[in-house]
Amino acid sequence: MLRRHVDGHGRVDYAAWAGRDASLLADWLSRQSDRTDGRQDALAHWINLYNAFTVQAVLRRYPIDSIRPRLLGVPNLLGLLRFFSRREHRLGERPISLGEIEHRILRPLGDPRIHFAIVCASIGCPLLRNEAYRPERLEDQLEDDARRFIRNPTKVRYDAAANVLHCSPIFRWYRADFEAVAPSLAAYILPRLATIPAGAPGESSQPDPALRFLPYDWSLNQQLSQRTSG
Repeated sequence: MLRRHVDGHGRVDYAAWAGRDASLLADWLSRQSDRTDGRQDALAHWINLYNAFTVQAVLRRYPIDSIRPRLLGVPNLLGLLRFFSRREHRLGERPISLGEIEHRILRPLGDPRIHFAIVCASIGCPLLRNEAYRPERLEDQLEDDARRFIRNPTKVRYDAAANVLHCSPIFRWYRADFEAVAPSLAAYILPRLATIPAGAPGESSQPDPALRFLPYDWSLNQQLSQRTSG
């Protein structure tokens, strides 16, 4: 399903998925459980479930232009929070929310690269892979996700002249997770940039950069031909 409906830019053809594979996705999810075999299997399994439940949630609401609903023309924060907190998904007999998967299951596993893999159906999110996560390939997949996110100038860019690091608010929201494995956000991000300018932080003469957080784009990560003027 991912190969059929997700392009190389992480954009989803929700219309085709709804018309062809919504029931297949529902059937696949109905056969999943919370049983895993070790940490790598748990990470792969729950990332796949998060992304699959998110696609299903969008399909239930489609057509939409964003998971952030609008009320009288104004973005509805409560509606956005409900998208993540509502226990509208089922894992066997267990009702579960996207927030539970993220905060109670995935984050405690201690790998901040999950934030480059779980996709909330928004352009501001990481790119949705057009393949499933697999335990035996997980390390390579997560590191590829991290590099792909950090090397995307709409998500991260470093102004060497001003020594300012502009980055996605994902790094602000989950700062504690990144700083649990690195001394600072800059120390986590800069080594993964495609090129690190001479005199970049890490040399004794250069202080840590100032952080500036970029706007977050809540537009639906749908393929361009599907977008509406609304």
